[in-house]
Amino acid sequence: MKYKYIFFDLDGTLTESAPGITRSVAYALKKWGIEVEDLRTLEPFVGPPLAESFARYFGFTPEQCSDGIRYYREYYVNKGLFENSVYPGIEDMLRELKNAGKRLIVATSKPEEMAVRILEHFQLADCFERIAGASMDEKRVEKADVLRYVIEELGQVDLTKAVMVGDRENDVRGARENGLPCIGVLYGYGSREELTEAGAAKIADTVEELKKMLKE
Repeated sequence: MKYKYIFFDLDGTLTESAPGITRSVAYALKKWGIEVEDLRTLEPFVGPPLAESFARYFGFTPEQCSDGIRYYREYYVNKGLFENSVYPGIEDMLRELKNAGKRLIVATSKPEEMAVRILEHFQLADCFERIAGASMDEKRVEKADVLRYVIEELGQVDLTKAVMVGDRENDVRGARENGLPCIGVLYGYGSREELTEAGAAKIADTVEELKKMLKE
C-alpha cells in the first residue's frame, strides 16, 4: 500500500508524554483526597479522552469528570504540557516522509491548542499540513470525531491511500469508524493484545519499523 495521507496520534505515538499527563491526573485526584503513590498506574490515561478515563478507572460521575478535567488543566497547561519528550527517531521519520511527498496530519484527543503548543515547542509543527485535536469544550474529543472533523476540513481525501498511526485501541476504533486502517505502535502505551483485539491492520514494534511501513 502506498500511503499518501498519514494521520498521527500524538501522545504515545510522537511524544512520550506520560510524565506530564500522569502528574496532572494525580494533581486532579488529590482534590478528592485520592493519593497516587506510583504514577505508572495512571498510564492508561495516556491517549483516551480524560472524561472516559476518569469514569472508567475511578467511577466518576459526568459532573466529577468535568471537575477532574478542569483540575487536570490547572497543572497541565503551565507545567505538564512540557514534561514530555519526542521519541528517538520520530523527527527524522517525519521529515523523510514529508520530503517524500506524504501529507502528514495530527489527529489527537488532546485539545487542539495544546497539541499545537507541544509540536511548536519541539519544532515539529512544520512537518504537518494540519494539527487537529479536541475542542476545549470536549464536544469534539473522541478520536473518530477528530478524524471526521479534519478529513472534512481537508476535503477530497482519498481514503484508499490513507492510514492512521496510534498506540491505543481508541486510535484503531476511531480510524475504523472513518474507513481507515490503523497501524498500531508498541513503543507507546498500548499492548499488542489491546491493538490486535481492536483490529489494527499492522503493528510496528519500533519507530524504525513504522518508518519502513509508511514508506512502502
